[in-house]
Amino acid sequence: MKTVSIPNVKQPVSSLIMGSDYFKPELIDEIGDILDAFVEIGGNTIDTAYIYGGGKSEQTIGLWMEQRRNRDRINVWTKGAHHNKDGPRVNPQAIREELLVSLERLRTDYVDLYALHRDDPQVPVGVIIEALNEHVEAGRIRAFGVSNWTHQRIQEANDYAARHGLIGISFNSPNLSLAKAKEPYWAGCVSADADTLAWHRQSQLPLFSWSSQARGFFTGRFTPDKRDDPDLVRVFYSDDNWERYRRAEQLAKEKGAETIQIALAYVLNQPFPTAAIIGPKNRKEMLSCAEGAGIVLTPEEISWLDLSSDSIRPS
Repeated sequence: MKTVSIPNVKQPVSSLIMGSDYFKPELIDEIGDILDAFVEIGGNTIDTAYIYGGGKSEQTIGLWMEQRRNRDRINVWTKGAHHNKDGPRVNPQAIREELLVSLERLRTDYVDLYALHRDDPQVPVGVIIEALNEHVEAGRIRAFGVSNWTHQRIQEANDYAARHGLIGISFNSPNLSLAKAKEPYWAGCVSADADTLAWHRQSQLPLFSWSSQARGFFTGRFTPDKRDDPDLVRVFYSDDNWERYRRAEQLAKEKGAETIQIALAYVLNQPFPTAAIIGPKNRKEMLSCAEGAGIVLTPEEISWLDLSSDSIRPS
């Protein structure tokens, strides 16, 4: 499996990252089997967050690593500073409070990757960068990134870090998928648009995509007339996205693959470092993801899938 190197993280991040928002300690046997299968295909990075399952996701990962005695072989990525009922929590105090709780749940004294789950543009980037650097210096996190930030705000933060001799943002985690979101799936979420992709191409900052397979849009379970999932309809149902689906289906037939595997390959074949968060619920789905991660797409195929050109072949 391809990997992405992140400064200060000892082992490169696997291009497939295991999502864990449905993990629960009471399902440890089932979850353990899924995580074992993830490791078997070459995966080494697990994504979680302070808010997932009210803490159950982190607890489950910590329990599994303790049972398998494999903490040193797993990249743990957790997120914090998500807003709550009282509003934004992107501030040094909230970051510290949640990180300490996350470490306890995960049964570890550090996380390899940490990301701010949301942004609060009212907080100066300098305050945030300095707070995160303190946790790096304390050994609680190895590298940090952001989720659901604009690329302009990331650039501002990294410019601040460079001016002050500090560590900057090492990765970005917006939504990126072949199906383009018409509006945020959840309030405050950010999807990578053309300008964001151009910025990543220029900066080469790694992008770790959530909802990389558009929440099942490419599985074949949905059609333009099947509208029983209101959120999927609201976010992904559009003429352009159905055309992208048709093109992915055509290319899949040519390559002897599944449509959803082509959608995953689209994310992993961008002209900058990428990884994709996946959510397989069994070994069969895990194997499908592994096969999709192995598909190589040409720049012309990427452009054609994304409706940027009318030809799948170079002119």
